Amino acid sequence: MIKNVYTVGQVNSYIKNMFTQDFMMNRIYVKGEVSNCKYHTSGHIYFTLKDESGALTAVMFAGNRKGLTFPMKNGDNVIVLGSISVYERDGKYQLYAKEIILDGAGVLYQKFEALKKELEEMGMFAEEYKQPIPKYIKTLGIVTAPTGAAIRDIQNISKRRNPYVQTILYPALVQGEGAVASIVNGIHALEQLKVDVIIVGRGGGSIEDLWAFNEEAVARAIFECSIPIISAVGHETDTTIADFVADLRAPTPSAAAELAVYDWQELAQQLLSVKMELNRGMSDKLEQTEERLKMYERQLKLLTPQNRLNDKRQYAIDLEEKLHLYMQQKLREKKHQIELYAGQLEGMSPVKKLSQGYSYVSDETGKALSDVTKVKKDDKIIVHMLNGKVNATVTETEVFSWEKKNRH
Repeated sequence: MIKNVYTVGQVNSYIKNMFTQDFMMNRIYVKGEVSNCKYHTSGHIYFTLKDESGALTAVMFAGNRKGLTFPMKNGDNVIVLGSISVYERDGKYQLYAKEIILDGAGVLYQKFEALKKELEEMGMFAEEYKQPIPKYIKTLGIVTAPTGAAIRDIQNISKRRNPYVQTILYPALVQGEGAVASIVNGIHALEQLKVDVIIVGRGGGSIEDLWAFNEEAVARAIFECSIPIISAVGHETDTTIADFVADLRAPTPSAAAELAVYDWQELAQQLLSVKMELNRGMSDKLEQTEERLKMYERQLKLLTPQNRLNDKRQYAIDLEEKLHLYMQQKLREKKHQIELYAGQLEGMSPVKKLSQGYSYVSDETGKALSDVTKVKKDDKIIVHMLNGKVNATVTETEVFSWEKKNRH
């Protein structure tokens, strides 16, 4: 008869208990290459660690995701901190990850990210602390290796753009032991010389080669420098802490020289254009002023006392002529009117009447007699004729019959 028969669940439980009691299995570092990496919608990450000798399934639960500081993907070489236990349902053991860091260069990358986050929280990347780069400089300080493409590129471009700008090189170590102190000393030395701008940089390389520019001491030296600093580390795709702290980041050392040193020929051309524009403006202004002066001169001539007197004199002559013409017209009108009146008077003239045979009769006092009833027999009357008078005595009076009718 078979004794001590166990169920699958009992066996799996027993094995899990063995893993649980093993101190090393509860906190273990495992390194390997990531494969079969899957981000589940629940937030869990399932992956496999492998090397040349084997493979190990692993999982990082959503609650432990803060232990992953980079986007993990297939092919990453990582170091996983976690525990190994058995999943009883499947009877398989696996690694339960709590922290995952990149191996080798990945460790440096994590260190880079950690320092970047720390300095950013301190405000060392803030725009308000960045100094403007002067447009026109006289002295350019350079902190880089005395040999290599970086210094040649900077000097060649600087000389081509403006041979009058003085370049001062501080020959620094840019990688390896002593590089950090050398770069910091170079920044301080050029700051003491009071150059206008400092370029800090080097040519391209691996993250290990560029690591000196990711150290906090270099970042603080750049941040605290009173001289504007342009960071030019590596190639365009390379990014270092120095790039974030510097007042301006250039993608390459050549680009840094372009940004720091103004092109004097371009400036000369601009100045020539400005000069020509000023000359045109001055010429136009002079022409306008001359024209305005001529206008004022004409106005002044018109406003002189003699001209005004001539104007008034001419005005008086014009008025005199108008008055003369008006008087002539009025005289003609009055003369014509007098002629009319004269004709009317002539028709009414006693003399004319007398010349026609009519006479004028008055009493002795000269009072005109026009009513026969006012005259009596033996009254003395005077008959006035054209060429004299007749003294007469009334012998008889007679009233016309129609006059008698009117009286009655």
